[in-house]
Amino acid sequence: MLQGYTYPLSPRGEANLASAPPWHYAGDIVGVEFWTDPAAAAATLPEGLTPDTGSGGRVVALFVDWQFSAEHDEYLDPVRSQYREFMLLVDARFQGEPVSWCPYIYVDNDLAMARGWVQGFPKKLGSVHQTRVFASPGKASPSLAPGGRFGASLSAAGRTLAEARVILERPASDAAALFRPTVNLRHFPTLAAGRYDKPAVHELVMAEFRDRRLADVWTGAGDISLLPARGEELADLAPVRTGIGFRASMSYSVTDVRPLGA
Repeated sequence: MLQGYTYPLSPRGEANLASAPPWHYAGDIVGVEFWTDPAAAAATLPEGLTPDTGSGGRVVALFVDWQFSAEHDEYLDPVRSQYREFMLLVDARFQGEPVSWCPYIYVDNDLAMARGWVQGFPKKLGSVHQTRVFASPGKASPSLAPGGRFGASLSAAGRTLAEARVILERPASDAAALFRPTVNLRHFPTLAAGRYDKPAVHELVMAEFRDRRLADVWTGAGDISLLPARGEELADLAPVRTGIGFRASMSYSVTDVRPLGA
């Protein structure tokens, strides 16, 4: 019998892109809060979510430098366990409660893409980079201190799609306020003539981030640009004004998602 959690299934079950959960993550985040045209934000929402009229088109952009492990010290294989990611989180409402919705997300690792699709994150391939912090101080590394400067970028298919800058000012007084509960859409299409509009799976789910911890959260000034490119709609959410920028470290584990259907 072939074994594995995701494709490819194989005799020993080691060739699959993503082994079965639990999945553990740790990463450094460079983020920028901004506001886009509320109509553009609302246009990204799936059925079941409604615009958060109180936040007026608020979006959070995250550039993340991740390290992953399952239950067998996979982090000791850094070529497979390390990856970088960019995502947008749009403010929305689910049954009146504030949530975030991820319309676009890019990743540079196929294992992370497989795990993301299982969770409902609509991942595409991209190249993501951010300024790193090193324990040894010097001119090549910013400090987590007032005046610390960070840059981040996203490109895909050879085209630059996003660029951001953050200048730190102070430690965050309420780090949890930066992150809302995240709702995803698990969508797997049907390949049958006449049934392309009837997917095999189409369900809203709440992402379950267990044991989530935040550390070294600093906020300050932020700036971000979303650039147009063929085959992309990221720039449809271009900022009309920006809010705070921030830098943080985060860890959590994933074992499941919570369906939000009736």
